[in-house]
Amino acid sequence: MYHGWSDETVSPLRTLEYFQDVRNRIGSKQASDSIRLFMAPGMYHCGAGPGPDTFDYISALEQWVEKGVAPEQMLSTHFDSNGNPDRTRPLCAYPKIAHYNGSGSIDDASNFSCVVPADTNDKTGQN
Repeated sequence: MYHGWSDETVSPLRTLEYFQDVRNRIGSKQASDSIRLFMAPGMYHCGAGPGPDTFDYISALEQWVEKGVAPEQMLSTHFDSNGNPDRTRPLCAYPKIAHYNGSGSIDDASNFSCVVPADTNDKTGQN
């Protein structure tokens, strides 16, 4: 699953609630074997927005289904008005977030790591 944090059509908080409902119903172990949630900062409803919004979720899903490799992160790209890539970030499996490593361009995904925020009060019980 994925959802844009800047979605004005469907609340991203409802998607977080749904994710937690699934975990509560089938258990955290089975849920982690069958569902991942990727929250996209700056992405509107199903795409666009100021944040990186283009990522290959189909290949990630294929790797999981066909090879048993669950996605922990996906590379996401933002394109400028001319269609040129101008920013990349990792999309991290919730509750992890992309954390800047402290050096290099903030527009380059390689300068970020997926981490569980220190002050996480997430509703998944994964922290």
